[in-house]
Amino acid sequence: MVGEVQLQRHEVDGESAALEALSRQFRPVLLNYFQRRIGDPAESEDLAQEVFIRMLRRGHVAALEDVRAYLFETASSVLMDRLRKRTVRHSADHETFDSSAHGGEDFPSERVLIGRETLTRASRALLELPERARTVFVLRRLEGLRYRDIARRLGISVSAVEKHMARAIACLTQRMGGE
Repeated sequence: MVGEVQLQRHEVDGESAALEALSRQFRPVLLNYFQRRIGDPAESEDLAQEVFIRMLRRGHVAALEDVRAYLFETASSVLMDRLRKRTVRHSADHETFDSSAHGGEDFPSERVLIGRETLTRASRALLELPERARTVFVLRRLEGLRYRDIARRLGISVSAVEKHMARAIACLTQRMGGE
């Protein structure tokens, strides 16, 4: 048991040493590779770090025949994963928080109170609707479904969906006093 622990520690130390040597040798080249493709030095550093983390997870780095090829194959994979995440999360569409542009605006307590009262009245009015009309209204206005999709989901005709929606809007408008 003690021999196994020492052997594992020796293997980890050997992997760490091999990875450190790889980092010294290839980090500048990897940074250049990423910066040419994405242009952000800080993110390039993060991506290079991810390459070395994946290499460490893989293990047996010293035993690879063509370390450089494997390293750049991993770098390519890391870059593709980054692009996939950015596409799925629409991260280019996000706006960073700027306190001078977004923060510091306090709403008057009267406005907050009026907003809360209006929301409470709207919630009550929505709950007073017949169940089918309420469901149609929520699916259309809150979830953004099309009439055809609502009809399919509820097993009713598109015409029925339109009628339930008209009834819901009429009832809500009446109960909310035309707000």
